Amino acid sequence: MIEGGWTASRLPRLRVRGNPALVLFLLAPAVGELLSGSAPPSEFFTPFGFTILLGLYGCGAVLTRELKILWGKGIGSLLLLGATYGALEEGVMVASWFSPIWPDLGVLGVFGRWLGVNWVWAAELTMYHAIISITVPVILVELAYPKRKCERWLTDGWLKVVASVLTVDVAVGFILFSLMLDYFPPLPQYFLAFIVVVVFTYIAYRLPADWARHGIKPMKTPLFYAAFTAFGALASGIIFWILPNFSFFPLFPVVAILIGFSVIFGLIRLLAGYNWKNATSLHWFALTFGSLFLFIISAFFQELDKSRTDNTAGMGLVGVVTIISMVLLWLKLKRSNKSTTAVL
Repeated sequence: MIEGGWTASRLPRLRVRGNPALVLFLLAPAVGELLSGSAPPSEFFTPFGFTILLGLYGCGAVLTRELKILWGKGIGSLLLLGATYGALEEGVMVASWFSPIWPDLGVLGVFGRWLGVNWVWAAELTMYHAIISITVPVILVELAYPKRKCERWLTDGWLKVVASVLTVDVAVGFILFSLMLDYFPPLPQYFLAFIVVVVFTYIAYRLPADWARHGIKPMKTPLFYAAFTAFGALASGIIFWILPNFSFFPLFPVVAILIGFSVIFGLIRLLAGYNWKNATSLHWFALTFGSLFLFIISAFFQELDKSRTDNTAGMGLVGVVTIISMVLLWLKLKRSNKSTTAVL
């Protein structure tokens, strides 16, 4: 394996079989785009879509996980770096934070739009990417490879490759989406996205590694944490996608954002109150399963949704494959049931 710089003729060897970095590279876009239904199979598995999403989600998740290990950080920094990724994708690459014509906006293109920024959309998508697109896939892969969860998965050379691919993907994506939608964000608003990326990254770097390790409440059963995170996902959906259909007064979007942040951070604070030093792999698995539960269920209904203009064929199969994969991982973890404190 080669450390340090790299050239086209000196690329490090990457073992495909059993390589956790490769698994994360494939899993992150599958969770963030395919399972969520944002990119159903008809879009996800096209050459263009698959390439763009792998370069974006795959490289973003792998880079985020490597920075967590390099900096010696924990779950708090992982979440913040996930938020950084969200700002990079939605604010810098596709500029959906600012575009009034982004296809997926719906009512959020009007609700909470102020000074050229879709504030409610930006808040919801940032938290979504932080948790679902980045943190959940990283935890799942670390659970699947318990003996390698504390070590780096990439050499310095491959780390530079991943960072370079992500940079090119974001730059090319910005140009393509801007041309396709005929929308280029105003410079002051666009500069805001870069500021957010830098600030989130800096906070992630400075955050203590033992963040969320000071809880003293006895751990409950894994089922409790699955239900806990499933409730959080449901609450987020109601706050950010149902409430915006009812604008009771002019400042209601501000109230919706405050409620959303309060619920999410309140739930995180409650979770941090438990003694995660005594957590087992099943507790961590429960957190991820609860976070994905509504997406797994909705996958079957999306295929039956006649109101959608895109082709959702195959979403039921995506749900089935996800359930089988999660069950197999759960069985593996149940057999070992070892402590996974290092995931923090």
